[in-house]
Amino acid sequence: MISPLLSNVHLTEVDRLLERVKGSTRSGKYTYVEYARFADDLVVLIDSPPRNAWLLGVVSRRLREEFAKLQVEVNEEKSRTVDLERAESFDFLGFDFQRLRSIGRQVWRAHYVRKLKKRTALLRKLKEISRRYQSQPVNRVVQLINPVLRGWVQYFALGDSNECFNFIRDWVEKKIRRHMGRSRNRRGFGWKRVE
Repeated sequence: MISPLLSNVHLTEVDRLLERVKGSTRSGKYTYVEYARFADDLVVLIDSPPRNAWLLGVVSRRLREEFAKLQVEVNEEKSRTVDLERAESFDFLGFDFQRLRSIGRQVWRAHYVRKLKKRTALLRKLKEISRRYQSQPVNRVVQLINPVLRGWVQYFALGDSNECFNFIRDWVEKKIRRHMGRSRNRRGFGWKRVE
């Protein structure tokens, strides 16, 4: 695996190819081919009407030719064709993308949610920090946790994030309460029982 900066430089020719394809398939303000690339991760979107079916084969073939020229191996396990009209989905940069009909206007739109494994990885990292600095004062632990949380929230603050962020907030609050309780030789999360 090469670094993101090196990938961006090395795969510039792929961007140029896809920009040419976008330009040649443009119709007014619409494009029949769109793409997104970050380092060595690439997603190509092709408009689905039957008259554009030929584009899938042409773009796929041209991309493979370009990768071969650059001596870049395509990861066949991760590479696949997805038909969003058949309710299939794909993941890209930690999000799961699919096509859904909106409730109000009944219009097809892109729907994306954070992948559950990304949230699990965050909680694992926070747990590790909490465990490693268990004997430290609580403000030291908070100081170490905050940059990790801030970065994660800024990256994943797209779409409907409330449920996910509330879960993480509650989880972190419990950890901090437990940390404070341990420093005072108390068990539990610091809640009082009301009888």
